[in-house]
Amino acid sequence: MDAPQFKEFAKEMVDYVSNYLENIRDRRVLPTVEPGYLRPLIPETAPIKGDKWEDVLADVERVIMPGVTHWHSPRFHAYFPTANSYPAIVADILSGAIACIGFSWIASPACTELEVVMLDWLAQSHSSVERAGLLGGVKLRSLPVDDEYKLRGETVAEALKEDKAAGLIPFYLVATLGTTSSCAFDSLDEIGPICNEYGVWLHVDAAYAGSSFICPEFRYLMKGIERADSFNFNPHKWLLVNFDCSTMWLKEPAWLVDAFNVDPLYLKHDQQGAAPDYRHWQIPLGRRFRALKLWFVLRLYGVENLQAFIRKHIALAHYFEELVRSDDRFEIAAEVIMGLVCFRLKGENELSEQLLKRINANGVVHMVPSKINDIYFLRMAVCSRFTEREDIEITWKEVRANADLLLSEKKN
Repeated sequence: MDAPQFKEFAKEMVDYVSNYLENIRDRRVLPTVEPGYLRPLIPETAPIKGDKWEDVLADVERVIMPGVTHWHSPRFHAYFPTANSYPAIVADILSGAIACIGFSWIASPACTELEVVMLDWLAQSHSSVERAGLLGGVKLRSLPVDDEYKLRGETVAEALKEDKAAGLIPFYLVATLGTTSSCAFDSLDEIGPICNEYGVWLHVDAAYAGSSFICPEFRYLMKGIERADSFNFNPHKWLLVNFDCSTMWLKEPAWLVDAFNVDPLYLKHDQQGAAPDYRHWQIPLGRRFRALKLWFVLRLYGVENLQAFIRKHIALAHYFEELVRSDDRFEIAAEVIMGLVCFRLKGENELSEQLLKRINANGVVHMVPSKINDIYFLRMAVCSRFTEREDIEITWKEVRANADLLLSEKKN
């Protein structure tokens, strides 16, 4: 089979992708398959001769789609958004076609230089923190938060004194702007000066909420950012850039470059030192041309449309908050600032646990729970760019109907 035939397949797949996304609200959000469902649906071994394209495409629907959780369904409300847009998809196609490995400037100058410029354009905690502590073989300490789930400067100062008194060497603190559980914002302006005083590296994790800072009205939440040593957010969560695309800024890049710098002769080039060689900024050697996705999205949407997208999601979250507050059987578990609403049935945790099981079992909408200070609650995140006010109403109807049944059964 020659290349021209494969080219036609690529064009057909673009049409399939478009049809999938434009009709995604017709699909059940959660699959109903059981573990091991896929193996009986395909042969035990790979084909000796290539299969027909028509059969492969048909098997996408027969084999793959029944086992897909549709993250971009307008009624997918779990975790946080994973961004998706046609400009980003198109850029991903181009990146896949160029297929460069951008470990150094000379390996593909555009790959490096576009990334530098895109990070400049954008310059206006998470379970991965715990994982990093395990991989680094260091003691990890979780600090208590206040009644609004914020980490305060006083708590940090006390913890640093205790650690030093115990003979430990505190060297790294992660403050979060928009926590995973409740989207709380740590008091960065209080924490920063203390970390600077003690010589502790302050990293700011704004994985989800960082995208909202494109809107001027939310930048107050960044107060104290000038004290940070590093700052990270994920455009692939909320800025319409497909996964994966995570951005990080460093106050002093040399601290990172010096740690990872390995320079064999075959990777040296004449322009070394004049431009970044990103292999020194990471553990892997290779690097994808991710900056294309940022470039396409920022250019084709423009700042105004991206701001409107963020504001729409936040407005939809506040609308859901209003619906929850209108029913006195429920309560809001955390302040609604971004596109996340944390809510629960009043009473014992078991009620909210059973409610979520019923909701997810129906498959109309999908949510996940969290727990802070032993208080269990449901998280309704506005995730899809397709979500409209009507979808929020359907979600609330599903929540309320299942609450009706659950509480009725409890009475009887």
